[in-house]
Amino acid sequence: HPGLPRVAGGSGAVSESLLARLRGALGAARLDHDPAGRPRVAPESAEALAAALGLAHAEGWRVRVEGRGTWAPPDAPADLVITTRGLDRVVRVAESDLVATVQTGVTTRRLAHRLGEAGMWLPWDPPGDPERSVGSVIATGTAGPLRHGAGAIRDHVLGCTVVTGDGRIVRPGGAVVKNVAGYDLTRLQVGGFGAFGVLAEVHLRLRVLPAADLTCLTEGPRDGLTRAARDLMEAAAELAALELLSPGATGRPEWVLGARLTGPAEGVRAEAERLEEVTGSAWTRLAPTDGPAFWRSAAVRTGSGEVALRLGVLPDGLDEVLDLLAERLDLGVVSAGAGTGSLRWTGHATPDRLTALRGALAPREVPLTVERAPWPILRAVGHFGAYREGVGPLVGRLREVFDPGRVLRVSIEASADD
Repeated sequence: HPGLPRVAGGSGAVSESLLARLRGALGAARLDHDPAGRPRVAPESAEALAAALGLAHAEGWRVRVEGRGTWAPPDAPADLVITTRGLDRVVRVAESDLVATVQTGVTTRRLAHRLGEAGMWLPWDPPGDPERSVGSVIATGTAGPLRHGAGAIRDHVLGCTVVTGDGRIVRPGGAVVKNVAGYDLTRLQVGGFGAFGVLAEVHLRLRVLPAADLTCLTEGPRDGLTRAARDLMEAAAELAALELLSPGATGRPEWVLGARLTGPAEGVRAEAERLEEVTGSAWTRLAPTDGPAFWRSAAVRTGSGEVALRLGVLPDGLDEVLDLLAERLDLGVVSAGAGTGSLRWTGHATPDRLTALRGALAPREVPLTVERAPWPILRAVGHFGAYREGVGPLVGRLREVFDPGRVLRVSIEASADD
């Protein structure tokens, strides 16, 4: 293939003769190179993906996997890049079963549009660009504010097709809700950051598109907003989302508490009236077009920094952790699930500061996951950091099963994969 150099960066180098084998397995149209000059392939099926990974395993190449190139920086040293851009089909939308089967290179924007045409809804609003791929969202497990009412990303994934690092095709789970065979194996892929194989296709649980979707905002000092959020939780308010957002996450001068209400129009109106009754605060109701725009803008902002973190915080401990975050990093761009306790931060951070923050959070039993960072930072701190006692050997055995040659370039723990 013209212009494709011999590239080193992993444990071997991809020569012209081996590139010819890739072209034979996948077709020349699906082979180019990334901006760093690494050979890059875009398989269009699980079988083609398996062929590429099987060849990489046999030749000892290191592989970096990317989706649409909108989330993780493309800087992990590798011999070969595999992109899921070619896996871009919405295979099936079963309205009667409320299930969609999609390839993992489909963008979240395109999937939302396709489902909307069928009156269906996948309640996901992950941080980042709307052109982010479905596979990226699942592999990183990055839920947005809708986690409050709809649950975590794993709650929407019924089954999947995954290709292991040595080219085997595995299909845990099923395409209907009642089929739960292998469900734990499916969950392993959600939030696994690609350490246990490459997702090719997924079966997703859907909901009927709500008749009404209303966003209400209240602004002010942070402590007052967290108190209002606790009041709403104690009152069992029926909300799709309840998110605390810093000024950097919204572009507004003060902290914002955003409530999203979905469902029958009459019920949404009644719940909106309860917001003021319960909190004693003034709430602004956004116009039907302004609400989605507000959440989209916040999603882009909270996914824009060089480093993206998520913390698992108990709702009662949110103020304490925010104070600690302000002390150790900053509160520039923060999005916190005031009801679920999840917290997301994005900005600039050094390995030393991230390690120190992890250490300060450990006595509070608050896990810190690095969702995205430049490769040198990931190599130093890992996605998950140190595991609890006994977990590390289990993860190692799982990786040996799903990627026996350590082909996949992933750093889920610190100093993993030289």
